[in-house]
Amino acid sequence: MNKCVVLFSGGQDSTTCLLYALKNFGSVFTLGFSYGQRHSQELDCRQDILAQIRQNKPELARKLESDFVCDVTTLSSLTSSALTSDRPIERVGDSLPTSFVPARNLIFLSLAGSFAYEHDVQTIIMGVSQVDYSGYPDCREPAIKSMAQSLTLGLDRPMEILTPLMSLSKADTFSLAMSLAGSWGLDLIVEHTLSCYLGDMSHKNSWGYGCGKCPACVLRCHGYEEFVAKTSTNALT
Repeated sequence: MNKCVVLFSGGQDSTTCLLYALKNFGSVFTLGFSYGQRHSQELDCRQDILAQIRQNKPELARKLESDFVCDVTTLSSLTSSALTSDRPIERVGDSLPTSFVPARNLIFLSLAGSFAYEHDVQTIIMGVSQVDYSGYPDCREPAIKSMAQSLTLGLDRPMEILTPLMSLSKADTFSLAMSLAGSWGLDLIVEHTLSCYLGDMSHKNSWGYGCGKCPACVLRCHGYEEFVAKTSTNALT
């Protein structure tokens, strides 16, 4: 059963997980979600990233199976999240940030379970992390483990959810991409992924495209700076 399905958004984390899957599995399905997010640029990046793999890495491309995007746009009508509406991205007091989309990852994993069942896949890979994250409860390891157990019970077959980034900082995620696919892998992340909450593809930074001001961009920028500093230090020792 050397098959898996990757929850693939077109952002840095899910693309790194895609590289991880292509390194460790023989057949890799990709699954995206159109959930009424306030921009579609990240979804556009998905196709560009897959094209880059097919054009430049034939040994990886032959492992790619079908790609599918789920239409769950009704989610945007159920939540007032800043990711699905024109609302400021902020955190008020001790509450969760307005960018939190309630139950989004739980819904995604349920749909991935359905897809996996249909394609006789028992492994789902997801790019969540509880190190560099915004406090989203559905990114935490207990929530993911609980979902794996629920899918196993609900589908009546063993299901696992792998989270390669769960204990990694954003700097570590840059390092993982390079360790998985060398300088080409790092270039793929920097040049072709988008994790900006505002979907800004007009500003090219050293760490990639993005507005440079939203929480996702700030986290990515700091992570890249830390990654470069560590890489430079290691090169000197």
